[in-house]
Amino acid sequence: MEFSIKKRKEGRAPWLSGQIRLLRYSGPGFLWFGSCAWTWHHSSSHIEAASHILQLEGPTTKIYNYILGGYGEKKQKEKEKNRIYKNQSATHVLKLAHAIRLLLEYTDSNYEEKKYTMGDAPDYDRSQWLNEKFKLGLDFPNLPYLIDGAHKITQSNAILRYIARKHNLCGETEEEKIRMDILENEVMDTRMALVRVCYNPDFEKLKPQYLEALPDKVKLFSQFLGKRPWFAGDKITYVDFLAYDILDYLRTFEPKCLDAFPNLKDFIARFEGLKKISAYMKTSRFLPKPLFLKTAVWCNK
Repeated sequence: MEFSIKKRKEGRAPWLSGQIRLLRYSGPGFLWFGSCAWTWHHSSSHIEAASHILQLEGPTTKIYNYILGGYGEKKQKEKEKNRIYKNQSATHVLKLAHAIRLLLEYTDSNYEEKKYTMGDAPDYDRSQWLNEKFKLGLDFPNLPYLIDGAHKITQSNAILRYIARKHNLCGETEEEKIRMDILENEVMDTRMALVRVCYNPDFEKLKPQYLEALPDKVKLFSQFLGKRPWFAGDKITYVDFLAYDILDYLRTFEPKCLDAFPNLKDFIARFEGLKKISAYMKTSRFLPKPLFLKTAVWCNK
């Protein structure tokens, strides 16, 4: 694999761009893009993230610089290591880890990211992940996953909450927590509805029907947000990262879908205006696309 090495400012770890990418990580988390695998490195623990083809799993607090059987020299010398692996499933979207990536940046977590690609059609080979899948001690082997010391976590939302708890981004009042629970699940339902359309061979036939129902769905998000600055209330929480992610999905699919809902457009502007998020979105590390795997009909590149 070919790759280039660049150094981030303020003493952060070098990261690689190309077939393998590395980023420094200082909190729990994972990353993934395309049909690839990622690994992060944390100063006090370590994480590995692998993003492959047909499944998804989550992030961690320390990184183990291991991918495809290879170890980075720098990370190989570290004593404490955590792993995060990421894989993509035919029923999941490639961007499922995007909210986690955003949360890592927002919390100024120092992490390292690695990626490996899945095979092309017609086989879409995923042996790189399958060769490791059942050797990692995961209760429910899947991608993305996160390993933080003795903690081994799968499921993207579980990983997101794990990171959020470390940074007090899980709400304070019972009302806030109820709203967060509702929104987290609504975002997943909305995402999966879009996934079913975009992976269907009859995409062009299904798209008009989906677009017809989309305004009513977006309206519900608008009503739920109301006049609040953030979805849970006055303070940002981890569900805002999920909400931003799904709204970004929808506006990518239909650019005008938010035009009738100024509070949602304001929410997006507010989120993208956050100092850490704004800075991240201006870097080459920001990977907004593809949204789906190579097996999808729409937005697979």
